Amino acid sequence: MLRIHAYDLDRLVPVASDLPVVAPAPVADGALAVSALPAEVPPAVVWYDLINPTPEEERTVGETLGIAVPSIDEMEDIELSARLYQEDGAEFMTMTVLTRPDAGTPRKVPVTFIVKGQVLVTVRHAEPRPFDAFLARARKPNGAGLHSASGELIMTGLVEAIIDRMADTLERLGTEIDQISQSIFSAKAAKADKKTRDLQELIREVGQKGEFITVVRESLVSVSRVVAYYAALDGVDRKLSKELRQRLKLLQRDATSLGDHSAFLSGKINFLLDATLGLINLEQNQIIKIFSVAAVVFLPPTLVASVYGMNFAYQPELQWHYGYPAAIGLMIVSMIMPYVYFKRKGWL
Repeated sequence: MLRIHAYDLDRLVPVASDLPVVAPAPVADGALAVSALPAEVPPAVVWYDLINPTPEEERTVGETLGIAVPSIDEMEDIELSARLYQEDGAEFMTMTVLTRPDAGTPRKVPVTFIVKGQVLVTVRHAEPRPFDAFLARARKPNGAGLHSASGELIMTGLVEAIIDRMADTLERLGTEIDQISQSIFSAKAAKADKKTRDLQELIREVGQKGEFITVVRESLVSVSRVVAYYAALDGVDRKLSKELRQRLKLLQRDATSLGDHSAFLSGKINFLLDATLGLINLEQNQIIKIFSVAAVVFLPPTLVASVYGMNFAYQPELQWHYGYPAAIGLMIVSMIMPYVYFKRKGWL
C-alpha cells in the first residue's frame, strides 16, 4: 500500500496515490512559501509511505525519485553497510522497530528511511503504532511542529514517536519488574511445594521480561546508529538546518538515556533471576534438611529396636515385667534428645 502525504501550510495532508505525483523542487532561501503560491498549485509532496508494498508500487516511487527501493530481504541484512548508505543522491537508513509491545510478544521489524532532497520515503512491512500516532498529530495544524516542507523533519518526528513509544514500553516494563520483585521477596508464609511452584512461575516471567528488554535495547541501538549517522552528514555531504541539528541532538540524548535505563532494567532482571534461583535452592535445601533431621531423630530408636530384636537365647531384659514399656520409653527419649539438641543449635 502506498500512502502519499503533502505539506500544506503547517500540516500534512493525504494525496490520492492514483494521481500523478512529482517530487518537489528545492525551495531557495527567501522564496515564497507554499502558502503564498496560487491556489491551483498543489502542495508539495514530502512523504511517500510504503506499507507492505507491491513491486509495482516500489517501481512507481523509484522511478518518481530516481532511486532503487530496497526489498524486504535487503532491509533484513544486519551489516552496517547494508543499513546505512548513500546511493543515487539519497541517504538510506534502516532501523529495527518494535511492534506489538503491549501484547507481551514484541516483534522486531526493519523500517527503512530514504531521504532525497526534501522528500522522505519510508518502507515498512508492518504497521508500528508510532507511525499512526505521528500521522494523527501531523494532520492537525502545527500538531507535529512542522514549519517547512521537509522530509527530514518528518523523519525526525517519526523517530521521536518511536523513541516515545519505547520510553512508554520501558516504563511499563519497570513497573512489572517491580511487581515481580515484590512477589519474590514477599514474606508471606506458604507451603514449601506451593512456594517452589510460585518461584518457578516467576522464573518464567523474569525470563520473558529479560527477552523483552533485550529486544528493546536492540531497537534503541539501531535508532541511535541511524540518528548518529544522519547527524554526521552535517557539513560533509549536506548542510543541515539549525532546527534539524537541534532535534537530532535531542533524539541522540533521549536514545542514550533510554539505553542507560534499559541497561539498568536488564541488570535488575539478572539480579531477580539469581535471587529466584537462590530462593528455590534454599527451599530445596530446607526440604533435604528436614529429611536429614528426621533420619537422625529416628536413628537411636531404630538402634534400640534392633538390639531387642536380636534372637539371642540369653537377654535378661526380655524377662522383665516392665521390659516392653522401658524399651518404648528409651526409644522416645532417644528421639527427643537429638530433636532438642538440633533445636537449641538453631538447625530447625
